[in-house]
Parts: sequence; C-alpha cells; structure tokens
Amino acid sequence: MTEPTISTDAPESHPVTKALRDWFLVVVLALGAALLVRVYVLQQFYISGPSMETTLFGNNRVLVNKLSYRLHDIRRGDVVVFDRVTTSDGSVSHDDLIKRVIALPGDTIEIKNCAVIINSKPTVEPYLDKDVLDITDPVNRCRVANMPVQTVAAKKIFVMGDNRSESFDSRSFGPISESLIVGRAFAIVWPFHKISTL
Repeated sequence: MTEPTISTDAPESHPVTKALRDWFLVVVLALGAALLVRVYVLQQFYISGPSMETTLFGNNRVLVNKLSYRLHDIRRGDVVVFDRVTTSDGSVSHDDLIKRVIALPGDTIEIKNCAVIINSKPTVEPYLDKDVLDITDPVNRCRVANMPVQTVAAKKIFVMGDNRSESFDSRSFGPISESLIVGRAFAIVWPFHKISTL
C-alpha cells in the first residue's frame, strides 16, 4: 500500500498574477534607477532667458553631468549650472542659473573696455557672438565695460554669460562658491536639429 506524500512547496501563483508582479517590479526598479541617475549623475535643464546666446537659446534643453567635478577640477571655459540663492523680505529662493566659468580660485580678473583680462593676459573668447563684438558702444556691447582688478578667493569661481549685455552674473553678484555648482552642462539635447556638445 502506497503512503500519501505531502509537499512543502507553496502552490504556484496564477500566471497573470505572476506576470503583473514581475512587471510591477521592473517598473519600480526602472523608476528607482532613473531617479538615482537624475539625482546623482545626469539631469536635463531648460534654458530660460538670453544670457547665454548665441551658445544657448531660450528653448534649448541641456544635459548636465553632476559627477564631473567629483572626477576632475573645474576648468576655465566650462559651462556650469549652479544654485543662485537670494533672500528677500526674510524668504529664501533658489534659482538654477547657467553661465560660463571665466576665472578660477586664485586668478586675478579685470575688464577693460569689455576685454576680459585673466592673470594680466587678455582672454580669447571664441564663443562670443561676432556681431555683438562689432558694436562700438562698450556699454551696449558688454554692459560692464570696465571692472577693477580683483582676485578670486579660494573655493570660488567667477562666472559670466556669453551674451554679456544681457547677463546677470559675477560682475553683479561676485564670484560664486564651488559648493553651489550643480554640474557641468555638456550637451544640447533639444531641439533635435541643435543637438551638439558644449
């Protein structure tokens, strides 16, 4: 006479339930990975305003590498996104601004008739709009035609927009702390016909 056997295995889930559970797990993992990438690695930013024309325009979207400056130092000429903190009537607001790094910690910087001079040498700036450079009136050409020499403090950088006549930048609010930098903008990803590296 054969003895009855008892199985300790749980009964198999219904195939539809198993498929739904698997899909749910995939979606959760994908969303988690996307969130981690956005927070720690890459983030897309929308450009608003004319301060970086003609490098970037108001409808552009750029990709920002948040890991860049964990791997290497900030470089002169980099395009960076940073957190601009302002206080008004006791309330604190945060804005993401995008500008170009012009001077690094320890550099001296001055402006003479719109020409930017770093460490006593005129800076070559091929990213500036040639048509704007032809404007004869220095105020219309660059807004701040002259600025006395100053030394950029440790752990700070001096940033400026490529559209000097329309940019609110370190010429107005001074050098910014390196700790405020979100990351380095390295590519235009929208619109499609403008896709390129920076």
